[in-house]
Amino acid sequence: MGLLNIIRRMHLRQKLSIREIARLTGVSRNTVTKHLAANTIEPKFATPDRQSKIDPFAEKLAGWLKTEAGKSRKERRTVKQLHADLVTLGFTGSYARVAAFARRWRAERQREQQTTGRGTFVPLHFDPGDAFQFDWSEDFAVLGGERTKLQMAHIKLSHSRAFLLRAYPFANP
Repeated sequence: MGLLNIIRRMHLRQKLSIREIARLTGVSRNTVTKHLAANTIEPKFATPDRQSKIDPFAEKLAGWLKTEAGKSRKERRTVKQLHADLVTLGFTGSYARVAAFARRWRAERQREQQTTGRGTFVPLHFDPGDAFQFDWSEDFAVLGGERTKLQMAHIKLSHSRAFLLRAYPFANP
């Protein structure tokens, strides 16, 4: 594609002859003439629709990948093991084809999980002084040279998200 652009630029902008363009680019004059006559910006290559070796096994492999995704990481079969199992079923393709299929399948599954099944949520809005979150915890501090256990009250205001801490020697009033 870059060569096409160079040939067109040399002919249309720099006004070079076909012979000069052929000499500068190292392409035959017939090829230069053909590209200029075609009047296209990029070449069109026809790729035939061919059936992949993995197509007859695609549903089986997708089912296995779905089953394996539900298992814990240590219980899952590797892609090499899946390839070996496909070979026993008559698959004659390479491991790379199976690995590429698994990568594509996982990427599609991840995309689906990001866009569906996440549920609906309603953003929370709080007026000032309307609500807060409260919790207790224990912590230690050195008071008067002595290590003392303190009960900590944690308060988080919902509107401003401000955080307050208050220490008490005991949790009971």
